[in-house]
Amino acid sequence: MENKIEKLADIIKNSKHLIFFTGAGVSTESGLKSFRGKDGLYSSLYKGKYRPEEVLSSDFFCSHRKIFLEYVEDDQLKNGIKPNKGHLVLAELKNGYIKSCNKINIDDLHQMAGNKNVLELHGSLKRWYCLSCGKTSDRNFSCDCGGIVRPDVTLYGENLNQDVVNEAIYQIEQADTLIVAGTSLTVYHCKWYYIKI
Repeated sequence: MENKIEKLADIIKNSKHLIFFTGAGVSTESGLKSFRGKDGLYSSLYKGKYRPEEVLSSDFFCSHRKIFLEYVEDDQLKNGIKPNKGHLVLAELKNGYIKSCNKINIDDLHQMAGNKNVLELHGSLKRWYCLSCGKTSDRNFSCDCGGIVRPDVTLYGENLNQDVVNEAIYQIEQADTLIVAGTSLTVYHCKWYYIKI
């Protein structure tokens, strides 16, 4: 094991364009659940009848907005969650080694740890906006204009932000080292990035 750690340290030290690609598994040590892990969010039903993949879809948001918001606020937004050692190490590595951290998890723990160059492929639950007037906040709110408010995350059935995708592809194409952590790479576009490089 020690030799593997030393080898990884050498790879990182000698990389000219190092990219980290992280998923929800990176945040489990902080107290958040992964999606597809053994005890992940997808292993149980919400309120005993809704699959999380169903609740986190654009169709469900439109047809069952109250249940969607309850799920996000009960199961996704956890108070007191802080970056773990993994987030902190990546933030330290950013000072001189990491060019970009591409993430598919929707928390902001990388940023809380001090990492600045983070590409949020699935968005963030720390950004909410009104669909009518565009007003924004770092949490759910009732908009004065009466418009519908939603989190700035990509739901099932929606397209990713193309600008973020293009930048992520560019960073991965430039990489001489790509380290993937905390994801099973089973999400379609993650497989595509992985195959592409």
